[in-house]
Amino acid sequence: MQRKSKGNILIGLGILMIMAAIGIAGYNIWDSNRASEASAKITEQLIVDIQNKVEEEKPATPYVDPNTPMPVEEIDGYEYIGILEIPSEGLSLPVMNEWDYARLKISPCRFTGSYYADDLVICAHNFSRHLGPLLQIGIGEDVYFTSVEGLTIHYIITNRETVEPTAVEQMIENKGNSETSLLDWDMTLFTCNLGGQTRCAVRCSRVEDAQGTEK
Repeated sequence: MQRKSKGNILIGLGILMIMAAIGIAGYNIWDSNRASEASAKITEQLIVDIQNKVEEEKPATPYVDPNTPMPVEEIDGYEYIGILEIPSEGLSLPVMNEWDYARLKISPCRFTGSYYADDLVICAHNFSRHLGPLLQIGIGEDVYFTSVEGLTIHYIITNRETVEPTAVEQMIENKGNSETSLLDWDMTLFTCNLGGQTRCAVRCSRVEDAQGTEK
């Protein structure tokens, strides 16, 4: 009788664990879909705003002083620096100017750096419609960043590496701004690897300016 009672308890615990796993999986799917919808709406608004600026103002210049502050566009109380596009994955995402965990629930965010200085680092959750595809994306794929003033910069993916969460210097330093780094890149995109214990950092090199002239 006692053995049967223990068996029932174990079965009950197993059922609870299965239900909890199903609940977590369901929440993750809902959260990913919510983030995708939020980003899509913001991207649509940014596209309209950028088109209006391009029509009303002179075209943005591709190269300026690296220390120049990046222009921002405010939507729903948050500042955005532009739109990140990865054609091979069908991604078109807004990028916030600052990051924190609440902002990452909405869209990718600038972690540090600037596209003017060619050291821009963008972070995001590994949602399927945020930067989750970075975990499998191929080297050589195209990436585009369009600023809120209408400047479009073309990059290609040149490297992917695994970085520890505490290795901030390894994440942000390249040959252009560090004497110790062996990597030469102009933009980094990173997200959590599966399990969340490490980061997947995808390095991108700038290949042409807004007018299609090689750098």
